[in-house]
Amino acid sequence: MSLARTIAAILGIIYVLLGVVGFLPDPLVQASTAASATGALVGIFPINPLHNVVHLVIGASLLYASMATATAIMVSRVIGVVYVVVGLLGLASPDGFGLLPLGGADIFLHFGTGAVLLAVGLMNGGTRRAAA
Repeated sequence: MSLARTIAAILGIIYVLLGVVGFLPDPLVQASTAASATGALVGIFPINPLHNVVHLVIGASLLYASMATATAIMVSRVIGVVYVVVGLLGLASPDGFGLLPLGGADIFLHFGTGAVLLAVGLMNGGTRRAAA
């Protein structure tokens, strides 16, 4: 299995779990002070139901992408860019314009996920071109 497929599978599982756990009540989800949040996952990450659904969709997309190397590379690049942009949006609008809580610890999670996915997507793409 390629690195891109492995990372897509691991992050896919993590994001599906984040989405599911976000719907569970205390002690995993606690009160949050963020304007658009309805709770805080493990008391750190502000969430709301829409945010949980987004995590489920991202996780499912990554799990699907993990089935083929070319798909994993492409999806890693796309979701990586999206997460870097979401990290920047979290800095500009922590309440996600009233839709999704993007501030606080989520900023680091989004930048970290974006960086890992972009690195994997770009490393694998460069290796593939060099081999061709």
